[in-house]
Amino acid sequence: MRWRAALLAGCAALVLAGCNGGDSNSPMSKASKTLSPQTLALIQQKDMTKSSPIVVRIFKEESELEVWKETNSGDYELLKTYPICRWSGELGPKVREGDRQAPEGFYTITPGQMNANSSYYLAFDLGFPNAYDRAWGRSGSNLMVHGDCSSRGCYAMTDEQVQEIFALGRESFYGGQRSFQVQAYPFRMSTDNLVRHRNNPNLAFWKMLKEGSDVFEITKAPPKVDYCGKRYVFNATPADPSQKLQASAPCPDYTMPEGLEEAVAARQKDVSTKIASAGALQPAAPVKTGKDGGMHKVFLAKLENPELSAPGSLPPVVKPPGSDYGVSTTEPAPAESIALATADTVSETAAVPLPAPRPDDAPGGPRTAVAAAPATGGLFSLFGALAPTETKPADAVAAPAAAAPPQAASAPADAQARPPERAALPQVAALDAGSNGGFLDSLKNWFGGSTPPAAAPAEPLADVPVPPVRPPVPRQATTVPAAPPQTPRASQPAPIAAPAAGAASPARPSVASSSGEAVSGTVPTLPGAAGILAPGSFSTVQ
Repeated sequence: MRWRAALLAGCAALVLAGCNGGDSNSPMSKASKTLSPQTLALIQQKDMTKSSPIVVRIFKEESELEVWKETNSGDYELLKTYPICRWSGELGPKVREGDRQAPEGFYTITPGQMNANSSYYLAFDLGFPNAYDRAWGRSGSNLMVHGDCSSRGCYAMTDEQVQEIFALGRESFYGGQRSFQVQAYPFRMSTDNLVRHRNNPNLAFWKMLKEGSDVFEITKAPPKVDYCGKRYVFNATPADPSQKLQASAPCPDYTMPEGLEEAVAARQKDVSTKIASAGALQPAAPVKTGKDGGMHKVFLAKLENPELSAPGSLPPVVKPPGSDYGVSTTEPAPAESIALATADTVSETAAVPLPAPRPDDAPGGPRTAVAAAPATGGLFSLFGALAPTETKPADAVAAPAAAAPPQAASAPADAQARPPERAALPQVAALDAGSNGGFLDSLKNWFGGSTPPAAAPAEPLADVPVPPVRPPVPRQATTVPAAPPQTPRASQPAPIAAPAAGAASPARPSVASSSGEAVSGTVPTLPGAAGILAPGSFSTVQ
């Protein structure tokens, strides 16, 4: 296995070196850019290596993306926290194509999902829908983490941020990691947050996601994700080796590693107890905000005062949450747009439009093919370098130089396109994405890769609710508590001492800044963003 991993890493390095060609504007020059000295120093400081495996964690409500990395001891620790520039939709899973929802759940990223030829600078495809999503008949395509601060169901960063995140994933592949996990959550999965969102119809789904989050925190390693009974199961092994875990089939008896099941159950019991005891006077979060996503306060502060520094450059025009028009990033945004973006809810009088459908929406339609090497070709598709360029929506063009008032500007469904020099890269000839026995397919077979399973037919909804269809005018939905999902019975492993029901999750490290040079001139301190430096330098968690 070691020589196979070394061969795959060597082939990837040759591809990147051969494609660079000294052209700083080429897709591969972006995809092969090295990590900054500050990031390399941070990796060494945290007892990690440049090529050690990674895990990505995303939190919608906080608008933060974390990169965790394996240390030399074998445990995973937090490397960096990146503020998310823009995400769309509301809290809750993605259900259908065109709903603008950014996915929630557990997703696996392989080298073929890394797209160096993205219209949004750099990107990697989350792989939605996974087996769980397909078991519920959910549809969608091209759900990414990418640059350009523009989202229609994606998690959008600045170009400088996605450059570094892409490089961290690339280096982990060079080190032999066959895939890395993305854990996408509605918010940080603390007991207090679940109590605060106790009236949301997605509560049962979120409690299930918390099981995976708890496994990660307890074991300090990414959970093994499987599916059965139309639900996620983590670190599960069927009691009968002849039985399989299948997303649409009932769960067989299964076991978890000794002590882990009790520890996870104790945390789940703590959540249920505190939700049951929450009184009417205890605040509950609104079920819907009507804001169509979120933006980290670092970027909202920069929209309010363009002189402030932020972790990366913004496009000429962005659309803050809650606004039905884009605002210029070169002058202060209108006060009402900032007020809508920072409000907990958006009233009906705000006239926030319904989410516009994604281009070529077709529920259940084919997904854009992931680049793969042809049977007779080279390895250029290892990181999706020559994959078809995803096309920006037609309404994201001709951005005004200044913010337009709501009554005078048409409502773009997303942020406007970049100026000519930042326009989408020209289409590069796509390689054959079929599995015709190509060299990359052989490599993937060596590592146990296989063709994604066919979509399972939609079945009647069971115990995990789906979010309601958005009304013609966004408004706060009626709060309806959801029943928790029924956990399948599993064979009990030998019990050991489990944490107390009230045991707290491991405390998050404090935030500190990484070294780097500031933007020229004196830059005002950014409210609530200590540690954010010049473009290309990001906040770090020590």
